[in-house]
Amino acid sequence: MPRPSLSSRACLSSAITLACLLLPVSPTAAAALPGVSAASDSALVPAKVLEGRRAALFDLLEPGIVLIRSADPRDLDEHPQDTDFRQNNDFYYLTGLETPGSWLVMFKPGTGPGKSVLYLPERDDMSESWTGPRLGPGEEAVRRTGIKEVRPVAGFEQEIAARLRAGWALEQYRRLYLPMGEETVHTRELVELALSSSRTISDVGAPLAELRVVKDSVELARLRRAIEITGEAQREAMKAARPGMHEYELEAVVEYVFHSRGAERVGFPSIVGSGPNSVILHHDKNRRRMEEGDLVVVDVGAEYGYYTADVTRTFPVNGEFTDRQRAIYELVLATQKTVIDSIRPGIGVAQLEQIARRYMREHSDGLCGAATCDRFFVHGLGHWLGMDVHDVGDYERPLEPGMVLTIEPGIYLADESLGIRIEDDVLVTEHGHEVLSTGAPKTVEGIEALMRDASCLIECR
Repeated sequence: MPRPSLSSRACLSSAITLACLLLPVSPTAAAALPGVSAASDSALVPAKVLEGRRAALFDLLEPGIVLIRSADPRDLDEHPQDTDFRQNNDFYYLTGLETPGSWLVMFKPGTGPGKSVLYLPERDDMSESWTGPRLGPGEEAVRRTGIKEVRPVAGFEQEIAARLRAGWALEQYRRLYLPMGEETVHTRELVELALSSSRTISDVGAPLAELRVVKDSVELARLRRAIEITGEAQREAMKAARPGMHEYELEAVVEYVFHSRGAERVGFPSIVGSGPNSVILHHDKNRRRMEEGDLVVVDVGAEYGYYTADVTRTFPVNGEFTDRQRAIYELVLATQKTVIDSIRPGIGVAQLEQIARRYMREHSDGLCGAATCDRFFVHGLGHWLGMDVHDVGDYERPLEPGMVLTIEPGIYLADESLGIRIEDDVLVTEHGHEVLSTGAPKTVEGIEALMRDASCLIECR
């Protein structure tokens, strides 16, 4: 999924955070909830991994207090086609929990180890009869998160506000970590109180982004599965495509594969753009009837265990590239290969973009008329990938092992209704790179051969 340009930076914080104060509330001994599931059928994040993430965040902070709030259920009257809940990424990254209405408080003292306290809503039988079991304060929450203090959340926000007004712990914890550019009904009053209390305010999103851009083993396992599912969906879309089919029918094939293979949701609205829609970068209406001779750009990503893939393939609806389509396609593919071959620790994203544009410019050979074809490469080369499709992270930071990014050159010739984008998900390794999205063919020969295959999951061409 293309981002606008190299200069457009991914948002550094998706957290709902406000540096805050520990409240003297006694823990509650609620019953454990072995029946409350983790995200989809993916395994729980091990508590030791969560403890390591929180410890790494403490290492990046000045002395102070951070508070991160969970997401709330969405109003289905306002978003009727949405699912009612997806956890805040940073809250999930640090706790592994999907419980709405919760808070994570993290204390970084001047000396000694940091301390975390988790606040969860207490269980409610009436509510659970509608929504299913929820995790409340108790031993199960302690076991899952590795946080030893888990307390009920009732009255938490009011007590925080009162203590901020009173200037509690101002000398010990003068720095408060707040979200930058993100204001919610839950944090607005607390932000105002913090600003009026002579505290130093910092963005917790920046250090969290620094951590999240390098993936740990749990994150990589989930990304691999999301990408594997997406590759299968791309293959099935190729086999199902035919003239006369609507874009939304192809979208249905893709998303059937996602859900049938265990993905909870799409990582972003599926892009299925054929003919004139192939040159619209974020075309997601998917209503057009595909015609003989069209190319279709399928830019999709399954989300598995809160991690999303992002894989794009472009293929002919009738199963065979024309000579013109093939020539443009092979230039895009060769550009992508040249960039991917250059990926290694220490190189920068800006350098990779220069390599892409230089290669495309030097190998245009009149394919795009008087202009070189890089003029029609109108978006950035790629982006970080993780919990968000355009994941957090500094694009000026050199590549390191454990980073995952997309590489997606494209050429868009609107006068010809000819758009081509090829996108793969690439892991930076110690000695180079690994392409994670090899499950979907991308050579002309590989695509055409697959599209001749009569063995389809849903419906064949």
